[in-house]
Amino acid sequence: MNKVKPWLSAMRLRTLPLSVSGIILGTCFAIYNGEFSWWVLGLAILTTISLQILSNLANDYGDGVRGTDNEERVGPERAIQSGEITPDQMLEAIKFNVVMVIILTLALIWAAYGPNEFLLLLLFVGLGGLSVYAALNYTMGDSPYGYRALGDIFVFIFFGLVSTLGSYLLYTKTIDHITFLPAIALGLLSVGVLNLNNMRDINSDINSGKITLAVKLGLSKAKIYHNVLVIGAMLIALIFAILYYVEPYNFLFLIAYVPLTIHVVKINKASQPNDFDSQLKVLALSTFLFSILLGIGYILY
Repeated sequence: MNKVKPWLSAMRLRTLPLSVSGIILGTCFAIYNGEFSWWVLGLAILTTISLQILSNLANDYGDGVRGTDNEERVGPERAIQSGEITPDQMLEAIKFNVVMVIILTLALIWAAYGPNEFLLLLLFVGLGGLSVYAALNYTMGDSPYGYRALGDIFVFIFFGLVSTLGSYLLYTKTIDHITFLPAIALGLLSVGVLNLNNMRDINSDINSGKITLAVKLGLSKAKIYHNVLVIGAMLIALIFAILYYVEPYNFLFLIAYVPLTIHVVKINKASQPNDFDSQLKVLALSTFLFSILLGIGYILY
């Protein structure tokens, strides 16, 4: 058991609900338009979770070997930082996880399209490759994009657009305008989670040379940016529900606005790293709830 706990910690299981939010949204809108497959859903969730774990392990490795994870950092102690997992062991786990992602991605593509949709097969092979690149190069490599204030862009693209539009495409073999605004809203909330993490770590990141957007903006402007992300997502989702109104269930997602609003108020008052750290789980789970309610609101009759 002592050997399992560090690995579970390194996998950062609390990040997994957020990672599948786009899959839930895309699936619900596919069901709304009459398309669904249990095989596609199961494999899409497994692939996404495997990618998220790969990203978490790579993040632990990259920040660990660079010394970014140190005693100044607030939040859970990372695996390499604690010494319970060596860099070589983490690198082996990363290689194993890359293989798992490749296997799951190929199985997912085959379950969705079989041999009949060659161009879509190629598209998702490419997306799979880009997803692995994004997972590995956030903090790993000679020039990780997470150290160049580009993490927000990648999170918006992969957690919002690719996750939601891509999962919808797996079921329906087409892109539909109904998915765009929800994908954008989810992408903004996902970037909010990253920004919250970066605001928490702003001082330790400055000292270790890690340049995030929060570091570039400074704490006061990073808070304003956070308001734009969360409130912007809430407004976009509300506009979507009005434009695509079918029945009252479509507004179920407004329930998630209660914790999101409380979260915004608390972040505006936050001043210490622990204030931001305590809100990470709140925003991640609120985003997960938002995705479930927004999606279910279009398949209830």
